[in-house]
Amino acid sequence: MTTTTYTVTGMTCGHCVSSVKEEVGEVAGVTNVEVDLATGLVTVGSDGPVDAAAIVAAVEEAGYEVVNR
Repeated sequence: MTTTTYTVTGMTCGHCVSSVKEEVGEVAGVTNVEVDLATGLVTVGSDGPVDAAAIVAAVEEAGYEVVNR
């Protein structure tokens, strides 16, 4: 299993967390998404490499921004 961590800005509540988890979870190859509201860290688990641009696009679709591309 591969894990990658992204820093996301703009999340302020549980709904924000749910939105990010839902959008990122739909990216092909993603098997697990953990979001830490306090730190802004989004950890993405997968069985293999996942396109980072697809993760960034999913976060942006949810209305937030990845700051460590």
